[in-house]
Amino acid sequence: MKRIIILSLSLAIAACARAPKELEGQQAFFAFDSAEISSDARKELAGQALYMKKHPDINITLQGRCDERGSTEYNLALGALRAGNAAHVMIYEGIEPERIKTISYGKENPIYPGTGEEVWAKNRNTTTVVQKTVTE
Repeated sequence: MKRIIILSLSLAIAACARAPKELEGQQAFFAFDSAEISSDARKELAGQALYMKKHPDINITLQGRCDERGSTEYNLALGALRAGNAAHVMIYEGIEPERIKTISYGKENPIYPGTGEEVWAKNRNTTTVVQKTVTE
């Protein structure tokens, strides 16, 4: 029964997803100390997957990031989990695994400068970077 509910929820979220106008720089956000994909993050990633389905020549890198709290090692591991979990969502949505690379920056390469909860929340993300265009 649990699988049916989860699958139904995933399908409902995917049905609500919209492809962004551009993939570069799109972000999915995470809660503090978590790599769990929220419903908002799942909707964002499903939209990115729709974009990739419409643009089969696009490959991406999902960059996992964390806020500045915690050790470097811990945040590198957490960033890797975030990027990996985001990749799994996109693969579940039908994107070929070879089109997705992941990297963790942990807390070492924040996008948003500063400190405090508002900035920390923005830096807990995966950021999508268009890697290359495949030519035949």
